[in-house]
Amino acid sequence: MQTSSERHEIHNVAVFDFDGTIVDGQSGALFTTYLFRNHIMSLGRALRLGWWGVRYKLHLPYRQDEARELVFGALLGRPYDEVDALMVRFHDEVLLPRYRPQAVDEVARRSAEGNVTLLVSATFETIAQAAARTLGMDGVVATQMAHDAQGAYLGVVEGPVIAGAEKYRAVVRWCDERLGFGQWLLAYAYGDHHTDKDLLSHAQEPFAVCPGKTLHAIAKQHGWKILEWDA
Repeated sequence: MQTSSERHEIHNVAVFDFDGTIVDGQSGALFTTYLFRNHIMSLGRALRLGWWGVRYKLHLPYRQDEARELVFGALLGRPYDEVDALMVRFHDEVLLPRYRPQAVDEVARRSAEGNVTLLVSATFETIAQAAARTLGMDGVVATQMAHDAQGAYLGVVEGPVIAGAEKYRAVVRWCDERLGFGQWLLAYAYGDHHTDKDLLSHAQEPFAVCPGKTLHAIAKQHGWKILEWDA
């Protein structure tokens, strides 16, 4: 039987973005290059993804689902376990060497303090899960791709892309389901991009990690801590 103190225990949660925060670089662009170099993606498809990236960087209109669907369009027809294995190899070969040592240490520190550590990312769930396992994190919320009854990927996004304001909504869903409604507090949040501002604004202690110009200005305006982990 639970005691009153156990029922009312509040879990402190530390949330980390992945691309540009844990890892130096953007997993989507790096995965595109990886597929192209391994003759899995055509030049035309890679160029279309490059144009999506230009629009994203310049804050021009873009659709979040488009980039993910273009990537998975190159993988259609392959067994789902083969696709997942490919993404794990990409993580281990390309992303792992790009992990920021300070980020790895920060995840370990927050975990040692007793915080629930959660990775939240727009990247594909299989890649994010590989990262969470590597870092010893408690959970992961990332973009899911739809699959059929046999488990084969369909090439379209299932549910929302975990980006922008959706990151905080995804954190709320994950924490309410696993920790209990009203039983958790977003104690720390780490992000690198201006689209992470909604997530950061809900944290007791927000951190802008190697921020771009826009997030740097937002962090200065709100008095958020700026971490230059590449220095």
